[in-house]
Amino acid sequence: MRILLTAAGSYGDIAPYTGLGARLRAAGHDVALAAHDGFAPLVRGAGLRFRPLLADAGPPGPAANRRELMRSASTFVRDLGTGLADAVDPGDDLLVLSTTTAPLGWQLAEALDVPTIGAYLQPAHPTREFAPVVSGARSLGRWGNRAMGRFSLRMVDRVYADAVRDLRSRLGLPADAPAAVRARRERRAWPVLHGFSPAVVRRPADWRAGLDVVGNWWPYHDPAVRLPPDVEDFLGSGPAPVFIGFGSMAAGEGERLGELAVAALRRAGLRGVLQSGRAGLVASADGILTVDELPHALLFPRMAAVVHHAGAGTTAAGLRAGVPAVPVPVTADQPFWAARLAALGAAPAPVPFRALTAERLADALTRAVREDAYATAAAAVARAMAAEDGAGQFLKAVERLGGPV
Repeated sequence: MRILLTAAGSYGDIAPYTGLGARLRAAGHDVALAAHDGFAPLVRGAGLRFRPLLADAGPPGPAANRRELMRSASTFVRDLGTGLADAVDPGDDLLVLSTTTAPLGWQLAEALDVPTIGAYLQPAHPTREFAPVVSGARSLGRWGNRAMGRFSLRMVDRVYADAVRDLRSRLGLPADAPAAVRARRERRAWPVLHGFSPAVVRRPADWRAGLDVVGNWWPYHDPAVRLPPDVEDFLGSGPAPVFIGFGSMAAGEGERLGELAVAALRRAGLRGVLQSGRAGLVASADGILTVDELPHALLFPRMAAVVHHAGAGTTAAGLRAGVPAVPVPVTADQPFWAARLAALGAAPAPVPFRALTAERLADALTRAVREDAYATAAAAVARAMAAEDGAGQFLKAVERLGGPV
């Protein structure tokens, strides 16, 4: 089967699909991954064919107000629709759609008469059990959560309206609103598999049939790859350090965050590994090592705790390693995952990025490292994750997929 995976966003939005694609490829499928140009080496390194979407690395950043944000997001998805239409080949047998690409991919599936399946990294469907993950809101109660979930989907449809109109015109399809297209998919119980652990977020009881939580899809990395010698030397030179990194967040704040991290580590009496990331985090001090991108699967099990922005992938990687976390959420779905870490007992209360100080970080680190309950809870989740096979479950779903799009 010729399978096209589609994903858009930052590293954490793309990397899980490299592991998923590698598993599908190992089962004999011909797999391509469509993503932004900068991820071509990552995709090809997993043994997958690469198809470009756009030169941009991801969706728009923070805007001055809601109207500006909606406008910039609409522009982004219009460009994404053009790129996705160019990436899809008439010979593709199956389109695998992420949360971001699904509202566009449905139009392509209709035009080309090709099956689709959802591969989501966050729970996007309304539920009474929690508020929409991208809202940053606490639970509004069973009725309020579901109402807010439906409202969030209406906002998504507004963002995609221009892109869907343009794409349907290009494909020769009759005009139709995004909400109507979405409703048809829902009536057909369109299958969506969610690539996170049910030990972290259980499947909501009020979800319709066809929405399943299967376990994580882990980013691919070559099994022959090892940590660099300087990292191994540092790890072996003293007690387990703390990881501090903010992924694709906090661009341009590296110097300030580096100074803050050093002060917090000194205050807590801990060593640290700082990952530069998009922030450009860097520090030079005894007991502190700055690194570039390294596989979390290799690095995190060697840590005493991990400080991170609580993106879905980094959150899962820390739990998989069985180490406590100190979540410092910045935006989007990060407060949701940060709250889940605290609810699981694997982290103290989140420290919002806007309120981050050396003192607050040091206090949270001291609790995470010195109080055994956090490590115990993280290890329990790690054992549950080890029994899951998210990619294998997705493979089974693909191979039994059939019927109309």
